[in-house]
Amino acid sequence: MSSSEKLAMFLNILAHHEKNRSIKVDYIRSGWSVSQAFNECLKAILKLAPLLLVNPKPVLEDELDDRWRWFKGCLGALDGTYIQIRVPSKDKPRYRTRKGEIATNVLGVCDKNLNFTYVLPGWEGSAADARVLRNAIARTNDLKIPEGNYYLCDGGYTNGNGFLSPYRGYRYWLRDWQDENPPP
Repeated sequence: MSSSEKLAMFLNILAHHEKNRSIKVDYIRSGWSVSQAFNECLKAILKLAPLLLVNPKPVLEDELDDRWRWFKGCLGALDGTYIQIRVPSKDKPRYRTRKGEIATNVLGVCDKNLNFTYVLPGWEGSAADARVLRNAIARTNDLKIPEGNYYLCDGGYTNGNGFLSPYRGYRYWLRDWQDENPPP
């Protein structure tokens, strides 16, 4: 089997929530071959993780970008997102989000250039963002926050050492970030 066919199967499985059974019919391969191809691609992607994830650099005092110059010491931003998945019927209640979808909660952390610096997948959809973040900090390959630096968060997180979230109910962006009134 060619590497491009293996990659096509891998992407098809991920993008369309396909099962091994349907892929083996579409590509006229055995289930074992599809499984081996998927695992081979997954291992290759995991080996590329050091190249795909960058080390965050804090915003410096002399930052020129108007959007970031107010955030001295900021490493970037983080948020959780839901990715729809298929799970066995017995696991559906754990993975059901508050909107009723079956999904996994993934924590993504980006630097100011929108490059990923940390990703924590695999939490069930019913898990709150703050719980996922606590776990990311407590793991052995945890989310590292150097002293004096912080990440910007949304309202689903609490302010704490290394995390800055907005005040509830205050809409910072409405007046300051409109096209008619750009920031100074």
